[in-house]
Amino acid sequence: MAELKHVGRVISTKKKCLVAYRTLPGEAHECLIVPTENLPDIYHDALINLVESSAGQEAYEFAEAMARTQFPDGATMLPALHASGRLIKAPTASIEMTPTSGFSIPLSELNQIIAEQRGVAVDDLSLKDKPSDKPEEKKVEAKVEATPTATVEATAPSADATPEDQAKFYRSQADKLAKEAAAMRRKAEELVPTAKKKTVK
Repeated sequence: MAELKHVGRVISTKKKCLVAYRTLPGEAHECLIVPTENLPDIYHDALINLVESSAGQEAYEFAEAMARTQFPDGATMLPALHASGRLIKAPTASIEMTPTSGFSIPLSELNQIIAEQRGVAVDDLSLKDKPSDKPEEKKVEAKVEATPTATVEATAPSADATPEDQAKFYRSQADKLAKEAAAMRRKAEELVPTAKKKTVK
């Protein structure tokens, strides 16, 4: 099963959720989640399709992808979920990320590791501006910043995992990074195509 970013669950209830924002500006130890149980089918299926898509997986924060995507009824996902009270604020320590069925890590711990890898405080991980300000620029930034998250998760396989499970996990991480690198190269080519050298025979 492929690894998925932005997917987690509430530790106390084990109920699944999607993490819209891993941290909030000025509230580094709070996050915004979308509980997926009891969602109307039209919302649930559309959200799952988005998180499993390349757009969802390449987004630095899942909320960025939701802000650019509509539900089948035409409503833009992020404001629609906010208006219906389905965006829930929660402590990061109460949520665990579950990128694969055999691996989980507390969101608070994941944020700390990402911050250390990037050489910033956890407070600086949150998005300070609106994703819609500069859509094209934001998309490139999201792809570039997605890589540290994948790297972090690769450094912390489950302690009781077998060598086979760990090897499988690392291979999935390598595949994911290769896909992200290819996506970034494509985006770079779209922005500034590489000049082709003429070969002299």
